Amino acid sequence: MSLLKGVAEKNTRAGFRAERREVDAAVPQGLLKAARKSGQLNLSGRNLSEVPQCVWRINVDIPEEANQNLSFSTTERWWEQTDLTKLIISNNKLQSLTDDLRLLPALTVLDIHDNQLTSLPSAIGELENLQKLNVSHNKLQILPEEITKLRNLKGLYLQHNELTCIPEGFEQLFNLEDLDISNNRLTTVPASFSSLSSLVRLNLSSNQLKSLPAEISGMKKLKHLDCNSNLLETVPPELANMESLELLYLRRNKLRFLPEFPSCRLLKELHVGENQIEILGPEHLKHLNSILVLDLRDNKIKSVPDEITLLQSLERLDLSNNDISSLPCSLGKLHLKFLALEGNPLRTIRREIINKGTQEVLKYLRSKIKDDGPSQSDSVIETAMTLPSESRVNVHAIVTLKILDYRNNFLNSLPEEMESLIRLQTINLSFNRFKILPEVLYHIPTLETILISNNQVGSVDPQKMKAMENLMTLDLQNNDLLQIPPELGNCVTLRTLLLDGNPFRVPRAAILMKGTAAILEYLRDRIPT
Repeated sequence: MSLLKGVAEKNTRAGFRAERREVDAAVPQGLLKAARKSGQLNLSGRNLSEVPQCVWRINVDIPEEANQNLSFSTTERWWEQTDLTKLIISNNKLQSLTDDLRLLPALTVLDIHDNQLTSLPSAIGELENLQKLNVSHNKLQILPEEITKLRNLKGLYLQHNELTCIPEGFEQLFNLEDLDISNNRLTTVPASFSSLSSLVRLNLSSNQLKSLPAEISGMKKLKHLDCNSNLLETVPPELANMESLELLYLRRNKLRFLPEFPSCRLLKELHVGENQIEILGPEHLKHLNSILVLDLRDNKIKSVPDEITLLQSLERLDLSNNDISSLPCSLGKLHLKFLALEGNPLRTIRREIINKGTQEVLKYLRSKIKDDGPSQSDSVIETAMTLPSESRVNVHAIVTLKILDYRNNFLNSLPEEMESLIRLQTINLSFNRFKILPEVLYHIPTLETILISNNQVGSVDPQKMKAMENLMTLDLQNNDLLQIPPELGNCVTLRTLLLDGNPFRVPRAAILMKGTAAILEYLRDRIPT
């Protein structure tokens, strides 16, 4: 009997080893060899149901090639290898990870998105060098407390899971800059989030939040806050004190009142469409000095105040599907590129004028302004038309410049000297004659907004664009783009990408209408592997 038992155990072990060899065989030795040199391993889209042991032990076990050549004179020095720092196992069928994850302590990037993970191992807390963790599009219901030990983490992507809460101690991730928890089942946001002092981007959209903690205003570096598709009935007044905030998304909630923003002087985009807002008053507009995009569609607004003319930088205004019966003629003074009015009971503007588009509507409104002499809103605003000629003013020497507006000229290039604009955040090149995105723009790392609509741009360089780590808004509408490179989908910092009015066939209009996130995801899915 004991002999039979020994034979059975031997067969079991042999079967396990055979199964292990089969799993390991899913990773070619050549790929492992290259990873030992580069420190990077990409196993995405390989139909893996578990991570092969040879991956966890890539820097532990003696490689197979060592058995083939033991000469110390060979140029293939197998013993000289680079620790694995980047591991991509996305788009597989993984249901779990083992604690062997700790065998890769040098990892700085771990990408496991689009799998079937229901949990993460506690050993993940031992990856002290980790800077980017992407576990989006899985089935995670809870996060291990050990995740709060990842003190060097800068990017954490948890979107499209089944999370109902955030573990205690999350505020210890004080180096975190980008946090995406969208499309989960969160009902509250911990007040301790205010301690995430380095956070620049926070995405809480598509959860079940009924309120935001007042302490959220403590995120002094936050530029982008997305709370779309929740159950918010109000937002805390303290939100108005977030001086760095540039993009605020509050669409598809239950807001009845529009917040005031006395300290949000840098706010460029405000999206509050699909709520229940009834009043748009002067107090809501007077502080929005830098606003470029104002989305108020699908609310219950009845009138637009004359103070709308205070928004001199405004380019896109969406008032569609409200209860507006008339518009102030002063609206015609704005330099809008897009004005949406459909779905309102307008009585003062004929439908045929509205159907002709934004510029015809603005022209009509201007024609109705009575000539009663200069009003306060007519006071001269210094622009390129009122300043001395460029021959006497070298704007590229103004190194403190943050906003540069060159629209409505005949420019087709920009000088290399613009690289000296080390604080430039916004540049407007709309309505010129550019055929490519000016090369100098790729060398201004502080740029956050590029507006280059209504030109003749035929191509963009996605690799150089990806290197622009602060770029959040790119307007390429009404150009000559015949195709959109799929690699543009890797520009994950983009929050607003406008591509309407170009001759390309894909992405189709249905994708464009879904917004920036859908466009980027569409493009990423088409990157050749």
